[in-house]
Amino acid sequence: MSLNKVFITRPLPREIIDRISTKCQVTMNPQDVRLPFAQLVDACREVEGIVNSSTPISADLVAQAPHLRVISAVAVGYDNIDLEACTRRRILVTNTPGVVTEATADLSFGLLMAVARRLVEADRYVREGHWSQWEFSGMWGTDLAGKTLGVYGFGRIGQAVARRARGFNMRIIYHSVDRPTPERERELGAQYVDLNTLLREADFLSIHVPLAADTHHLIGAAQLAMMKPTAFLINTSRGKVVEEAALVEALQSKKIAGAGLDVFEFEPQIHPALFRMPNVVMTPHMGTATGETRMAMCVMAAENLLAALAGQRPPNLVNPEAWGK
Repeated sequence: MSLNKVFITRPLPREIIDRISTKCQVTMNPQDVRLPFAQLVDACREVEGIVNSSTPISADLVAQAPHLRVISAVAVGYDNIDLEACTRRRILVTNTPGVVTEATADLSFGLLMAVARRLVEADRYVREGHWSQWEFSGMWGTDLAGKTLGVYGFGRIGQAVARRARGFNMRIIYHSVDRPTPERERELGAQYVDLNTLLREADFLSIHVPLAADTHHLIGAAQLAMMKPTAFLINTSRGKVVEEAALVEALQSKKIAGAGLDVFEFEPQIHPALFRMPNVVMTPHMGTATGETRMAMCVMAAENLLAALAGQRPPNLVNPEAWGK
């Protein structure tokens, strides 16, 4: 019996490749870069499965991969995959939820602390030799204790950020399409509020929504104008959730105090004005970038792939309409 053919879009740990290779014939992009479209098409033309890391999978690509049965994303978000095209072809698409929660929440809160206490700015100040004596007025930042954390999107990651905020004695409010149980709200010390209240009252607004048609530019000029001039925006969700030009204008006009950003609207391109703002902390889309979390994501992606190729419903199927059993 011939083995299923699988293409891996970026290098994965050896043990994951070996695990997939026990059941499949594997080829892999050897470099940790996004392949040009023509090369990607050539690599996927004969495969039944794709293990995908941050590579756009378009309807055009799907049309040129007639044997494709499953796309296993090594990610929670799958907005880079044309889900509609896959579902029409009954191609299963899977993701890796749950295992990314703690690492992403850690980075979200890390960005919050860094921008509040000016950590990156202070580090640069010391490294560049500007610090010659202790100063009473030097590097004043913002307290966290007693401040209000506003969480926009209260799923796994939003709730994990709220848990961290409790340890800093912060007031927690949130707005979300889906609400947890009253018991869970009490456990987290979190209060549901309408969107306008969230924007007006948050000292730190942390965004945790998926990218979809109704969340594109969820935060734009109108929303930023409602925030406090002392408030900070934290985004570790998806760059297109925030209208970057509007954010730059809000920062330049001091409508808000600062931002911590792990994602960008046109990444890896970043609005040039952000580089010049000391009140903005930026990281390179690294919310899940810990050894433990990335390995757990790879294991889950491999399990999803192998289950689908074996004719089983994969555990983390995001387009159940494509399941024909």
